[in-house]
Amino acid sequence: MEFFFNPKGIAVIGATENTSKGGYHLLRNTLDSYRGEVYAVNPRYASIMGKPCHRDVSSIPDEFDLAIYFIPARFLPQTIEECAAKKVKGIIIESAGFAEAGPDGRILQEESVSLARKYGIRLWGPNCMGLLDGHSGNVFSFMYTDVWKTLLTPGNVSMIVQSGMLSAGFLMMILERGGMSMSKMCSIGNKCDVNETELLEYFVNDPTTEVIGLYVESIVEPRRFLQVASMTDKPIVLVKGGRSPDGARAAMSHTASLAGDHTILRSALRQAGVVEVTDMNELMDYLRGFSKIKRFNSFNGTGTAVVTFSGGGGIVTSDLLHESGLSLAGLSSDTLAAMKKVYPPWMEPANPADIWPAIEYSGIDTVYSTVSEAVMNDPGVDSIIVHIFTNMIDKSLFSNLSRLKEELGKPVIAWLAGIGERMKDCRAGLEDMGIPVFDEMGRGVSFLSALKRHFRSLRRPAEKT
Repeated sequence: MEFFFNPKGIAVIGATENTSKGGYHLLRNTLDSYRGEVYAVNPRYASIMGKPCHRDVSSIPDEFDLAIYFIPARFLPQTIEECAAKKVKGIIIESAGFAEAGPDGRILQEESVSLARKYGIRLWGPNCMGLLDGHSGNVFSFMYTDVWKTLLTPGNVSMIVQSGMLSAGFLMMILERGGMSMSKMCSIGNKCDVNETELLEYFVNDPTTEVIGLYVESIVEPRRFLQVASMTDKPIVLVKGGRSPDGARAAMSHTASLAGDHTILRSALRQAGVVEVTDMNELMDYLRGFSKIKRFNSFNGTGTAVVTFSGGGGIVTSDLLHESGLSLAGLSSDTLAAMKKVYPPWMEPANPADIWPAIEYSGIDTVYSTVSEAVMNDPGVDSIIVHIFTNMIDKSLFSNLSRLKEELGKPVIAWLAGIGERMKDCRAGLEDMGIPVFDEMGRGVSFLSALKRHFRSLRRPAEKT
């Protein structure tokens, strides 16, 4: 897979000066991101964007590793022949019109794969959006936006997405929302050759990837996929399209994917340690959470501590924990005594810790620091959920909580309430501290449940490396 991510020379087939065409954005994105030699290919131009333009692949004077294909599907076999003469290693096919288009497209796709295998050329796609790499900066995609130039930063999450436009939209959501940076984003479309299992294996061994997310409509090599997933300590979060009969039919027309019995697959995924979620927003939340929390050392604790400014919020969170198979921690007498020092005389501290009366009695800074330190050091607590009213506090209040989280290996997740820029600033500050923020209490509790399952399933239930 390495020559797809770090090629020595790239030909952009279908480059154009027409700004309304994908070939224009494909060439521009490649030129703006890739540091090696780029060859534009289109018989209609002598030059494009200051680069000489070649009539066809055969006219390129040099050998190169990668071709990016964005012309009609029918020309692919001829292009493969020309690429073979140039010793090309891989072709990313971003055009549509193959197996997803019907019987004729399927025949063309199968013939192209057979021809590429004859020459030892790997095919990525077709019907896809290509790839982006947050570390090298490479953007081999026809995305019509420049937002990646300012928002794409190197991170530890890699994604494999079978849908083209969904991967582009999802990437924009990630970049706009913040709190999570990308290692690599791969759109694989029909996956006629390169598939999700190969990329999963690549990411398992990729030092810049610590968390892996997938949207797939089928799994080409399920046994190998499950074996690779079961052998890694890296969290893998997956959305499976085509779980229902109607969804399976839609998948067939979208990327020509045959979706199998999901009941069987769901059980196998869980046994392999894959975290399955049901939609893209949930996938994004889980990936963000796993990207922040890399340790969970407290396996002897009785459960979770909830620190809330609202008694009702504590009740709702308790119910959600119970429904997710989690429990509230029983706090020790020492912890309760430490909390009692900042509570009013008429109120006894408990878990959930409703701290609003204590805030009125002792002040917000004192209460947050005292209560958080007490519950974090309680041996019965293995994790904390903290509710924060952002318009009353400053994010610096939680620096001590962040430090304890790292020292003790006890994950902290946050649910925020508030409005405006203060809310955005607090969210960003907490996530910079490694505390993932959730917009819904239920989503946060569900993630905590998945987090505990993941770390307990590891062969070494300690710090991830």
